[in-house]
Amino acid sequence: MIKNKSFSLLNIAGLSIGLAIVILVAIWISFEVSYDQFHENKTRIYEVNNQELVDGDIWTWNSTPKIMASVIKKDYPEVENTVRYFDEISFLFSIGDKKIKTSGTIVDEDFLKVFSFPLLEGDKTRALNGVNSVVITQDLANKLFDKDNPIGQVLKIDNTDTFTITGVLKDLPQNTDFKFDFLLPWSYLVQKGWNEVNWSNNCITTYAKLKAGVDYSRFSNKIKNLRKKYDKASPEMVTYLYPFSRTHLYSEFENGVETGGKIDTIRIIGFIAFIILIIACINFMNLSTAQSEKRSKEVGIRKVAGAKRNMLVFQFLGESMLITFIAAIVAFLIVLLVLPSFSAFTNTSLSLNVSNNWFWLFVIGIILFTGLLAGSYPALYLSGFKPSSILKKTFNKVNALITPRKVLVVVQFSIAIILVTATLTIRQQMEKVQNRQSGYSKDNLVYINIEGDIEKNYSLIKNELLAANIATSVTKTSAPLTEGWSNSWDFTWKGKDPNNKTLVQRFVADEAIIKTAGLKLITGRDFDLNMYPTDSSAVIINEAAVKLMGFKTPIGQIIKDNGMDWHVIGVVKDFVLQSPFQDVAPMVIEGAKGFFNVIHVKFATIHTLSENLSKTETIFKRFNSEYPFDYQFIDKAYAKKFDDLKKMENLVSILTLLTIIISCLGLFGLASYMAQNRTKEIGVRKILGASISHISYLLTKEFLKPIIVAFIVGFPLAWHFMNRWLETFTYRITMSWWVFAISAFLILCIASVTVSYQSMKAAITNPANSLRAE
Repeated sequence: MIKNKSFSLLNIAGLSIGLAIVILVAIWISFEVSYDQFHENKTRIYEVNNQELVDGDIWTWNSTPKIMASVIKKDYPEVENTVRYFDEISFLFSIGDKKIKTSGTIVDEDFLKVFSFPLLEGDKTRALNGVNSVVITQDLANKLFDKDNPIGQVLKIDNTDTFTITGVLKDLPQNTDFKFDFLLPWSYLVQKGWNEVNWSNNCITTYAKLKAGVDYSRFSNKIKNLRKKYDKASPEMVTYLYPFSRTHLYSEFENGVETGGKIDTIRIIGFIAFIILIIACINFMNLSTAQSEKRSKEVGIRKVAGAKRNMLVFQFLGESMLITFIAAIVAFLIVLLVLPSFSAFTNTSLSLNVSNNWFWLFVIGIILFTGLLAGSYPALYLSGFKPSSILKKTFNKVNALITPRKVLVVVQFSIAIILVTATLTIRQQMEKVQNRQSGYSKDNLVYINIEGDIEKNYSLIKNELLAANIATSVTKTSAPLTEGWSNSWDFTWKGKDPNNKTLVQRFVADEAIIKTAGLKLITGRDFDLNMYPTDSSAVIINEAAVKLMGFKTPIGQIIKDNGMDWHVIGVVKDFVLQSPFQDVAPMVIEGAKGFFNVIHVKFATIHTLSENLSKTETIFKRFNSEYPFDYQFIDKAYAKKFDDLKKMENLVSILTLLTIIISCLGLFGLASYMAQNRTKEIGVRKILGASISHISYLLTKEFLKPIIVAFIVGFPLAWHFMNRWLETFTYRITMSWWVFAISAFLILCIASVTVSYQSMKAAITNPANSLRAE
């Protein structure tokens, strides 16, 4: 190592980067697979799911009717308990002058018996028994009461209902899919009249805890026909249980079969990290075998002195393990330095759990694996030299067409080409979707949730916003323009096939939705309750709905929904309500007889945005003084739809960059060693008249040949993998030839610069010095 400092540093640098990446990714994967694994009875808890045959495909979803939990518990003795989990809801908590708006949920009284969320204060068996009981987290308790004991304290929710705190939960860990600051009992929902027994309203999540020893497969067959007994509207719908412990990683189904979910990203990133470690090992192999001529005399002398081959194998493996151990120490320092940034990048709270025995077993295992893999080929190669061949100098066929070293370079750069192509493809897909026309105007558009006194004062709020020229238009809607909170296949119209179960998005607006959102009107008009009072039962539909319903003249057509007749008054161009990566679904925008949850405000441009927000806050504070003014920009909410893909693009880009760096470290070392070995040849060539450019070309081309072969190997693989990935989107790019051309150009330029530096350095050396050294 001391004799060959540069090669030792290159080996340690490459291996340490590879090991650091593997350790970081392993910490992240360990965190992801730990989601909700802390529940004591996780192996007996199941999520109740539904399946139904729709247009030849089996659809799977996890929302259920509210009544299903009690029916399952009553009809099936194999079930120990069932609990329901309502969607996340926001309430204003107030005690005295202190008011805090926070989010939580409504659950059955046995929720804390089924799931292992520990109580710091209170009794989990009785905490949710009372109609006006509430359980809060430690963080919310500190905000409300500072250091005072919250148990027994009385507070108000939304300034209407009074609740007594019966339990304080330990703050939820980050590795859980449950997100809440408080728990309200299901009996409160019943008291409010929200507990309808409609089997067609799938709106909550139901969990079933089976009794110990119950065979899951047999019970699944037994429960699948539950709907035949109770659900007259959908008797063919299948009910089944899905293991709760798999819900975080496996959330995607295709034709009724589990196909993946977050586990796919974990596998991809884990595989890339492992491949980077393999590339680092390849560097070690190449640099070790490149020094074969220097080590050959040593091997020959040892063999003549009586050393057996297995002794030499252990010697070289020992050297490899020593270098790997040093690299592991450097890798740990790298991990400690970058872990906070990596945690922020992945939006998780990652840490090195040095007290975990499994962690150390993994680290020791990966060090042993790396050391053995990196040292295996050099050990076998170097220990195989024969003393007679060494003396005759025939042991090393440097000019052979195919050598293990060239094969390893091909493998290394094939992987680099695949990753560069993947990065460019992901970026191209991102740009295509981001540049997709959303179908509405996102500028100067905000939405505010309807809460407190906003509903009863809506007309006053709207009139003041318009009269003060703060807004050009205002409308109430059922959901933000960036989300779809309701859909159904129960819409009917004249000529509809009874077997047609295409999902139609249900959106609701009172007035001026087209003007407020900047939708493109094709035919008809906007909602206008002043001029047309019957618009409260009117609908505006999109192009996809016109196509689905087969309307040649849509205006005046009747669409039935929830027992009401809705008449069509307008058609708008398709706009992106949910995922910009998928096709736009058929949509029906119902009038004012629907339900409302948010207000959209289109700000006027005669004032600055900050002025508009300040004046709007003043108005809302006057008419809804108990609640904080909370708003969201539509353009920012729309941009969040790309966060996951953006993170994946960034992560793959970083891993690709590190792959290229490690590959070039090896290439740099090989070029340096080859230039040293050909010192005499270069000196003779220069004396005989060879130019610097000719010598540089001569040395460079030896390394570019395997890289060109890597193009031939890597491009078909890259095309296959990226096409498979693009198939997950309906709105997607097609693979272009220029992506491969750019990948080839980048790799070729980087490799050429890496090799050319050593080639030029050797080419400009004074031949007298070269020959004198010989």
